[in-house]
Amino acid sequence: MNVGWVNKQFEDCVDKVTYTNKIQRSDFLETGKIPVVSQEQGLINGYWDDLKDVFKVKKPVVVFGDHTRIIKYVDFDFVLGADGVKVLLPTSDLNTRYFYYFMLSLEIKQLGYARHYRVLKESLVPVPPLSEQKQIVSILDEVFEGIAKAKVNAEKNLANAREMFESYLQSIDAEKKDLGLLVDIKTGKLDANAAVENGEYPFFTCAREIYAIDKYAFDCEAILLAGNNAVGDFNVKHYAGKFNAYQRTYVLTIKEKDKVIYRYLYYQLLRSLKEFKAKSVGAGTKFLKIGMIQNFQLALPSIDQQKTIVSKLDKLAELRNQLENIYLNKIEDFEELKKSILQKAFSGDLIRRAS
Repeated sequence: MNVGWVNKQFEDCVDKVTYTNKIQRSDFLETGKIPVVSQEQGLINGYWDDLKDVFKVKKPVVVFGDHTRIIKYVDFDFVLGADGVKVLLPTSDLNTRYFYYFMLSLEIKQLGYARHYRVLKESLVPVPPLSEQKQIVSILDEVFEGIAKAKVNAEKNLANAREMFESYLQSIDAEKKDLGLLVDIKTGKLDANAAVENGEYPFFTCAREIYAIDKYAFDCEAILLAGNNAVGDFNVKHYAGKFNAYQRTYVLTIKEKDKVIYRYLYYQLLRSLKEFKAKSVGAGTKFLKIGMIQNFQLALPSIDQQKTIVSKLDKLAELRNQLENIYLNKIEDFEELKKSILQKAFSGDLIRRAS
């Protein structure tokens, strides 16, 4: 540890605060005089108008989600949102932003929806002189700002690729025909829990994931359309070969092969998932009835046009998937970089390297 640094117990690093009234999530306003800070993602989670509930911030504080482990730096007056919000006011020998970055550096074990402050209390906080704290904060602010900008650029590239794909998908138009006239529609026969680990054949349920099973009931090319979902978030897949299916998964096979090709049908159903969600029925779980699928209006350009459309969409989908993988890898790299820099900061190594 560097000269002048001391280790302090976590609870010795925070002063007691007087909590103001906490507002329940269901009561948050969409607009209002005072921002609400809760244990959810995002710095501001709603608004409130009653000034008597304001938590006055004279020195910036750290807000910790006791259930969610979310950590926020707050330097403005706010209203506390619901249960689980811990307001941490660092002692006079601690720069709040330094303390905030220290908390970000901690690996706080996930305890489910239990409270996590008891894990924080076990931590030792390395406390350098205030001048060094400010130096560390300055370096971390600059680095984290650079990472944030790089993340935004990656997100823009991914959003552009998704927009190109979606725009082309939605632009397709032609004379329409009832889907039920073009395809045969069956369902699987199995319960969703029929999947087995390391099974030989794909097992299609209503989940986005593809599971495995030891026996097959279908040996063909088909479009698999999820027939139920808790919130109507349906999905569609294209597969050729031996497979099995859940009893609420619709298996569509083309009977009018001179009118439509499988890959084109896949993309058209993908395009229409929002429409299916709007038409789905049920309270606890949303369902698609077979009539909804039979009556679906499918735009039918010529087979040659369908092949051209599919070729373009496959290329756009490949580009989108590549950028998604690049984005996810970059996000993972960003998080690892943050951890590495924070580790150096609170071991004293960041100051040594900077100097």
